[in-house]
Amino acid sequence: MRTGNLSVTRSCRGLTYLGLLLTIAIIGAVLASAGIVWHTQAQREREQELLFVGDQIRQAIGRYYKSGGARQFPQTLDELLRDPRDPGVVRHLRKLYHDPITSGEWGLVRGPGDRILGVYSQSDERPIRQANFTPADAAFEGREKYSEWQFVYVPKTTRRPPATPVSGPKGVGASPLLPGTKP
Repeated sequence: MRTGNLSVTRSCRGLTYLGLLLTIAIIGAVLASAGIVWHTQAQREREQELLFVGDQIRQAIGRYYKSGGARQFPQTLDELLRDPRDPGVVRHLRKLYHDPITSGEWGLVRGPGDRILGVYSQSDERPIRQANFTPADAAFEGREKYSEWQFVYVPKTTRRPPATPVSGPKGVGASPLLPGTKP
């Protein structure tokens, strides 16, 4: 009779072992999917930080360009921390931010005279966000790499097209017609 009990005990041990292996496999699958979700969420946060920091640097370059007598761009990012053109302390940026995607140095968009017009991430990673950008970042839509997101300051032109004379009724109290209106 002992042999009968022994085989029942062994089969119970085998089922317990299989149950334990199945439980471990399920826990592993859940942890793997949680890791994917965590990685995606972390990338979204870094992406959001990239948009914020890139815009801050773009605005600082714009403030640098507008301040001082001659309109010029900075030669280094350090000039945004303390503008060397002014005898006082003028700060266009509080601190130099690192690229949130690579945690390293920014790529620099250079213009005439080797001056800095903007920055970009040096990451070749594909962005999660592909649409619904602010108007300042609308050019980022559909880009394949973070390195294609360039935060460049573009000065607004102050020139206006010359006013064209508008013919209209003449006489006392007459005013010229607006373009596109009929008399």
